[in-house]
Amino acid sequence: MAVPAGVDLAGPYVELPYVDAVRQRQRRPLLDCVTARFEDVAPVRPFRWSRGERHFAGWYWAATTGQRVGFESWLERDRLVLMDFDPQVAGIASQPFWLDWHDGARERRHAPDYFVRRVDGSAVVVDVRADEPIEPKDAEAFEVTRIACAQAGWHFERVGMPEPVLLANVRWLSRYRLPRCLHPTAADRLREVFAAPGPLLPGADAAGDRLTRLPALFHLLWRQELVAEDLSVQLLGPRTVVGQVERGAD
Repeated sequence: MAVPAGVDLAGPYVELPYVDAVRQRQRRPLLDCVTARFEDVAPVRPFRWSRGERHFAGWYWAATTGQRVGFESWLERDRLVLMDFDPQVAGIASQPFWLDWHDGARERRHAPDYFVRRVDGSAVVVDVRADEPIEPKDAEAFEVTRIACAQAGWHFERVGMPEPVLLANVRWLSRYRLPRCLHPTAADRLREVFAAPGPLLPGADAAGDRLTRLPALFHLLWRQELVAEDLSVQLLGPRTVVGQVERGAD
């Protein structure tokens, strides 16, 4: 497999064990994997939770992919919801592969939390860890992951606690991410009402019955066909201004 132009060959030798899209176990050198569709692979380890454990694992249905994506903590779940809301994200896989390398004394391995494919075709490997003091062995694993991603031509992000107001708003909208929340007639009417920006609740009432219009409105906000101002600054409320997405000039 050809190595894309610009890939950095310097750094530790890394191999990637993973489970491919047809559930076959693979193990390949990193530089043989740079164009692999890791957004379609199965997790390399199970998501389990036992009584007494500090972290709570589970599965989240992602509207971006129409499939379940695993998480191993509430923080990972929160970051997963934000990725699902991001219109630049086209694919997400959790625990996509192991990174295996030798640190000079012993064999090491690390499974990044997420592999993200963006709509422009680029790839992002994401590790989720709170910004509290990080153990040296974990810091080393993140640094090796960063170097490996640079070798492969991928981006790497180590993300911590999200901004609380934005997270609260996106988590609320995620309740309405399922396609069943979108009634076509309601959606068309809401698009008409919010062609000119206006307050959320009066606009929903102007579009018709509140009980059917609000779920459709929140679904359109989740899909970002309509947008609410200042999602990172203030919580969604009856007077939140909603409008259509501004399109740039061609």
